[in-house]
Amino acid sequence: MNRVVGRVTSFLLRRQPAGAASGTPAPPWRLRELPGGWVPAETLLGAVRGIRVRVRNGNLEQALAVMNRKMQSSGMERLLRRARNQERHLKNSEKRVLARKNLERRIRAQEFHKKLRQALVNKLSHGEALGS
Repeated sequence: MNRVVGRVTSFLLRRQPAGAASGTPAPPWRLRELPGGWVPAETLLGAVRGIRVRVRNGNLEQALAVMNRKMQSSGMERLLRRARNQERHLKNSEKRVLARKNLERRIRAQEFHKKLRQALVNKLSHGEALGS
């Protein structure tokens, strides 16, 4: 209800968004009120989903390169690759089993590295004892 009241009052008051004193104001239904004033909804975090790329002068290859860079930096490429490799939905029990196996693998690797480090320390200390 507050959302509707806010839209109606903003429409009736027709306040200018912050920083938009000149030019055409954004329509009231696309504004959000913040402590600093009214701002367009697109400027808020999470308001726009996905990746937008502007094609300038019909240069599609440059736009694709920019889109590829944005996808890599946002992590969307990893999500798409993971979704492509995952053939079906994993049940929560399967996720738990996989998580447990990954944890066990990590623990085994840590124990192996600990033993290897200890063996190297023993070898070095034993070599110094023989050499002196």
